[in-house]
Amino acid sequence: MARPTHRVLTLLELLQSGGIRTMAELADRLGVDERTVRRYVDHLIDLDVPVESVRGRYGGYRLASGYRMPPLMLSDDEALAVLLGLVAGRRAGLMTATGTASETAAAKIRRVLPERLARRLDTVLESLAFTAPPGESAAPETAVLLSIADAVHHHRPISIRYTAADGRRSERTLHPYGLVAHSGRWYVVGADPAIGEDRTFRLDRIAGARTLPGSFEPPAGVDPAERVLAGLATTPYRHEVTLRIQGTAEQIHARLPASVAIVEESPSASSVDSETEHWSRVELRADRLDWLPAVLASLDRPFVIERPDELRHLVAALASRLAHSARRSPPRV
Repeated sequence: MARPTHRVLTLLELLQSGGIRTMAELADRLGVDERTVRRYVDHLIDLDVPVESVRGRYGGYRLASGYRMPPLMLSDDEALAVLLGLVAGRRAGLMTATGTASETAAAKIRRVLPERLARRLDTVLESLAFTAPPGESAAPETAVLLSIADAVHHHRPISIRYTAADGRRSERTLHPYGLVAHSGRWYVVGADPAIGEDRTFRLDRIAGARTLPGSFEPPAGVDPAERVLAGLATTPYRHEVTLRIQGTAEQIHARLPASVAIVEESPSASSVDSETEHWSRVELRADRLDWLPAVLASLDRPFVIERPDELRHLVAALASRLAHSARRSPPRV
């Protein structure tokens, strides 16, 4: 059960968000009756917080115009959540090009926290280890991210200046309907009205985004994250690999994520094995194949290589090395 002090602070946060809050709404949000809400309001007034009572059918409480909150008021849980979010965002490559913003924000939070809480949070952060995100992170410009996010929210077309992977530059119109953060990179998914197709663009390759007049209707039932993952999985690479793996899509994606492999489950058992468990068809593209044998081994599931033959040789070579290592005796000291 929340302590009264915590509820009083929660009441202040609700009022700080602006507008008039009805008695019924406040009672529901705080989990108390209306009489207790009045008592909490009296507590705030005793602390010189200018809470105004608004009468009438749509009356309630609000903060006096021009009132400014103290610099920061966070509970232990809230402070930990904010600092962990800042650190995790920076380590995962999800910050914007203004890379120092997360560090300065964390420093400001530490300065206004009670010393006891600041020390406890520092011990958490010092003992916490983060794994590196796959691939190199690429941060977008803050102005680009905010402009595109606003266009996504309000369904407005935008004009972007884009530099492709091969260095070609272009300016195009996009109807953006989703932002996706994946593996340290930001992507925007939208429809390109010039060609009538959906497109995905990396935000770090967008030099500028400008909102255009008008609006558009985003497609219904489309998952932007799935679009990004499918696009990454079908990007042209040097090698095209086709496999048959005994297992479900969920089991296979545990080692070959959707951004790497497209998995098509078969409704019936395959004739390549006498067991009745279903086989799935797996397609993926890669610039290199040397990492794939170890991943297939880690799946620990029967598989058949349809193409390329080069992968067969790499798998056989790995199996030979493993068998040789298993037969070796420990060296004599």
